[in-house]
Amino acid sequence: MKQFLIVVDMQKDFVDGALGTPEAVAIVPRVAEKIRQFPGEIFVTMDTHGSDYLESSEGKKLPVPHCIRETAGWQLNGLVAQALEGKNYTLVEKPTFGSVELPRRIARAAGEEPFTLELIGLCTDICVVSNALLLKASFPEAPISVDASCCAGVSPKTHQAALDTMACCQIDIL
Repeated sequence: MKQFLIVVDMQKDFVDGALGTPEAVAIVPRVAEKIRQFPGEIFVTMDTHGSDYLESSEGKKLPVPHCIRETAGWQLNGLVAQALEGKNYTLVEKPTFGSVELPRRIARAAGEEPFTLELIGLCTDICVVSNALLLKASFPEAPISVDASCCAGVSPKTHQAALDTMACCQIDIL
């Protein structure tokens, strides 16, 4: 059985940049260790916006420029990037919370083999939950899990609410 790890938006702006939180900083060592120890293929999503972010639908509701392509804040956190060195991984840029491209890439990588999916990253209550639900809709029979110790939300309260939502949708919370 193939194993896929989805590392969601572990970028500087979400860790300790424009939208960073102490909780996000705290998970970085666990995320890096999970990546180093993971035996399967890894997909890494990157929130990616242009210089016109503030004019976008998202920018009008969250007027904090972040993850602007090619800026320091758009880059992966240094420890996460270091952990990925030498690993088999695929970057997936996404212009919004969930990636419709991610399930397509996973399906190609899996071929006809059964597989499991595990998600980690930021933010639990926005991009992790969005991608987890897209993946559950795309692969209803695949075992999907989220490692709560390798995720952080906008706040501890919304982190827990997202974990509860995913559990209700039959995603295993580790």
